[in-house]
Amino acid sequence: MYTKTIPVLWGCFLLWNLCLSSSQTIYPGIKARITQRALDYGVQAGMEIIERMLKEKNLPDLSGSESLEFLKVDYVNYNFSNIKIKAFSFPNTSLAFVPGVGIKALTNHGTANISTDWEFESPLFQDTGGADLFLSGVYFTGIIILTRNDFGHPTLKLQDCYAQVSHAHVSFSGELSVLYNSFAEPMEKPILKNLNEMLCPIIASEVKALNANLSTLEVLTKIDNYTLLDYSLISSPEITENYLDLNLKGVFYPLENLADPPFSPVPFVLPERSNSMLYIGIAEYFFKSASFAYFTAGAFNVTLSTKEISNHFVQNSQGLGNVLSRIAEIYILSQPFMVRIMATEPPVINLQPGNFTLDIPASIMMLTQPKNSTVETIVSMDFVASTSVGLVILGQRLVCSLSLNRFRLALPESNRSNIEVLRFENILSSILHFGVLPLANAKLQRGFPLPNPHKISFVNSDIEVLEGFLLISTNLKYETSSKQQPSFHGWEGLNLISGQWRGKSAP
Repeated sequence: MYTKTIPVLWGCFLLWNLCLSSSQTIYPGIKARITQRALDYGVQAGMEIIERMLKEKNLPDLSGSESLEFLKVDYVNYNFSNIKIKAFSFPNTSLAFVPGVGIKALTNHGTANISTDWEFESPLFQDTGGADLFLSGVYFTGIIILTRNDFGHPTLKLQDCYAQVSHAHVSFSGELSVLYNSFAEPMEKPILKNLNEMLCPIIASEVKALNANLSTLEVLTKIDNYTLLDYSLISSPEITENYLDLNLKGVFYPLENLADPPFSPVPFVLPERSNSMLYIGIAEYFFKSASFAYFTAGAFNVTLSTKEISNHFVQNSQGLGNVLSRIAEIYILSQPFMVRIMATEPPVINLQPGNFTLDIPASIMMLTQPKNSTVETIVSMDFVASTSVGLVILGQRLVCSLSLNRFRLALPESNRSNIEVLRFENILSSILHFGVLPLANAKLQRGFPLPNPHKISFVNSDIEVLEGFLLISTNLKYETSSKQQPSFHGWEGLNLISGQWRGKSAP
């Protein structure tokens, strides 16, 4: 009995753990909120997109057979092909959130001008030609359901589609147009019937094609030679009466290790605002994961040779040149000189209202390599550099810059009064202030692109540092002639401090 009970208890334990782990809530590193203002603008921009799409697309052929009793013709087989929309107008179009469901699209009183080729065949005649079709009273309503698939891609589904064209007028062209136009009216009814049956399947087909494109989005993207960024959807979009929220994982991984960082995201709530079209919340977790990933990958380890010091430090600051000259006089005279800075722990991220700080625990070593000898350490000390992070939105990029707040050597208080220690501390502070941070800022000036759809630009953008997250507020602008490429999957422009100050974006 005892031996039979142990496997049962063990199985119950495993099931309990499975249920417990599956019930844990996963919080996003990035949250994007689309407001009603964005939907209203989407109607305006969407008309341009739909117009271009429809003009480039052929509609399916219309064919059928009708009897013309007034002409004593038993049947006329017809086929309309090469159907193209030349112009259309949807003056009453709207998009609205349906809480917990999706986005409702509605249009009515629409009109469209269509050109087509035609073929007629009957017992009395057979002919081909061209025609214009004018549609009026176009009505459409449907709900776009937004979900996610198993890979974190967004997916769309059309629900409750209803489309109808109330009136159709055919005008034939050609030598016998007078004859054909005389029996156009009897043919308009079956054309209208066939067209109405085709509209929802056509729209559903376009949604299916869009889903195929969405499924190709790279939700795990190589940023550079150190990290990957995962911005897959962690849940289906949350839809209320006033906005739609997208919850993205928003976590960095070292390139060689896709294990989650040893800390978890915490929930954050976007403020209830609606003045902008789009709000993007970037959690402290996002930056902490980046700090951890780059530290794990060794990206914060920097060794600077005499040549690099000459090329970068001295030309950027005459004062720093004097400082380094003093170091050479004190320690190494004419021997080759190197500075090695290594982060000892991941930089500490802290976001407080109006204040974004980055504390960098590191060690600094001054090295020399006498001729025909190995590298020797002149001096090595640990320090902590506290910096402020400045933020600005430039185009579609979030650009950061660092400024030194405090610098302190990791020494007991009893030793800090030593003149040589204070002298060395001042020298290292100058190296960071005039040399290392300008180089870091040169890399950070490239910024990293914010997620945005193809040909959509950010305008009137603003950024705030709130408790535990950044809030970006922005409006959108559709660029009809823009050459910009889709960048929702392109955070690859992000450049943090690299091993040899030569960090490159992923190709």
